[in-house]
Amino acid sequence: MSRRPPDRLLRVDLSAGSVVSEPIPDRWRRRYLGGKGLGARYLYEELDPGVDPLGPDNALLFVLGPLTGLLPGEQRYAAITKSPLTGTFLDSYAGGAFPGALAGALGDHLGVLVVGRAPEPVRLVVEDGDARIEPAETWGEDAVETARAFPDAAVACVGPAGEHRVSYATVASDEADHHAGRGGAGAVMGSKRLKAVLARGDPPSSDGALAALRERDERRHAAGDTGRWLAASGTLETVEFADETGVLAARGWRERGFEGAEEVGVEAAREAAAGRENDGPLPGGFRVETDEGETVPRGATGMSLGAGLGIEDFDAVAALGERCNRLGLDLIGAGNAVSLAIRAADDATLDRELSFGDPDGARRLLDEIATRETALGDALADGVEAGADRLDADRLVPAVKALSLPAYDPRGAPSMALAYATSDRGGCHRRARPVEREVFDGEWRPERAAAAVAAAQNARSVRWSLVADDFAGESVAVGAWLDAAGVDHDDLDTAGERVWNLVRLFNVREGLDRDDDALPPALAGPDGVSSDRFEAMLDAYYARRGWSPAGRPTPETLDRLGLGSVRDAATPAGDPRH
Repeated sequence: MSRRPPDRLLRVDLSAGSVVSEPIPDRWRRRYLGGKGLGARYLYEELDPGVDPLGPDNALLFVLGPLTGLLPGEQRYAAITKSPLTGTFLDSYAGGAFPGALAGALGDHLGVLVVGRAPEPVRLVVEDGDARIEPAETWGEDAVETARAFPDAAVACVGPAGEHRVSYATVASDEADHHAGRGGAGAVMGSKRLKAVLARGDPPSSDGALAALRERDERRHAAGDTGRWLAASGTLETVEFADETGVLAARGWRERGFEGAEEVGVEAAREAAAGRENDGPLPGGFRVETDEGETVPRGATGMSLGAGLGIEDFDAVAALGERCNRLGLDLIGAGNAVSLAIRAADDATLDRELSFGDPDGARRLLDEIATRETALGDALADGVEAGADRLDADRLVPAVKALSLPAYDPRGAPSMALAYATSDRGGCHRRARPVEREVFDGEWRPERAAAAVAAAQNARSVRWSLVADDFAGESVAVGAWLDAAGVDHDDLDTAGERVWNLVRLFNVREGLDRDDDALPPALAGPDGVSSDRFEAMLDAYYARRGWSPAGRPTPETLDRLGLGSVRDAATPAGDPRH
């Protein structure tokens, strides 16, 4: 039985211990759809400028899209909040079984908005279209132990890193196989003393026109280039791809290229695999055994914990990935933090025996970070920029807006520097990945880089407002799906641009400007991306966006996108005009 489009939201106040169901304004659903767009609209409305991300006044949303459970590909949910790492907007996504169960449990609700802070650790149980707050007996346990305590529910939870408010702590689901990873949503969840969200519900099913669309688009997805790539190798192939094209950062960004890439990439995973993540034409990642149990290494595992830490042993890299999963640590953030410590030790600004290629030393440091139990772990728990400052070390591990970069090195593809710099949640490759084309085309003109980055950001803003699988997007005619499901919506191209600009307004209100859309010093210099070239790309990008030279959306752009009512957001926090 199909369902009508969800049109309500559950508001949970942990300070008051209350749960209230409220309607979502029709105009918001039409203009922002769900996921990223709707979360951005709520966050802009709910939060005062300058709110403490780890304080009770921050909001944390678990949001679905109007087609969650229906679209082909992996189902996803969005965790949306103000980031404790960057101080800006954060949307992070995770797949697996939890999103479908949450969709079934929510009934006619599109998500849950959590505010306040519980006096004691709690969990939130969602079922039958409602939610209740219960004591959390699993506080102190890791993410896998917490999930296994509730075999009758799909569980999204924090591990020790979230409990200790590590600024890149994740929200882990499906026994820590999937994570809403970047930017620290898990730290916000831990700050609210919310250990877990339990969802008890059956994923929505489709019939009629929706069933026909699903059958058609599932076939297209499986038969297309992306579907065949996912079936053959998935994201682990990116380790070898990045190495072969000269954009794989290695050993704490000291080198580009890693001689052990094949040892930690897809072929090594195939040899070690006990099976695949699931059955069917798109079988998911490779399941491998570690001393702590099964894990599913992703591309970030081999890139950030393998090449990034100079470790050539696949089993050791997989074990480090599983350790991060259980602790609830973002793989990219954790790998970069450990590499910063190693580089500081090499430079004699840190008195500790650390070296690249040492998985045991890396594991010990990961535990220290997740629990903040040592001074070094505590320093690194706040990210690579704060860690470098506290260690009195140079900022040699790059970050944008304090979010450390994945291992796609823009020194081999300058358009990637623009993608990182203009990403709305900090140095992220998921907003735009022009590196995949520029490495074959040769260096792009600034205008071409700006056009490619802006177009990808807009398109993905639509996908993430639907909370659709990135990889299935090429095979799905989204407009036809929305029409078949009876979802009222604006023009989708305009919607993507509107969402991107709304998030920019939120960030500008928090004080972000052109100085924050910056090339990290570690990537500049004679062997890096030319600062003149970077500034030319950024100028071209702002012009294409219709933003001022300072990086603020102009009144004309806001009016065109229907955002004139939030125009005052273009004045940042602390400005006397605010």
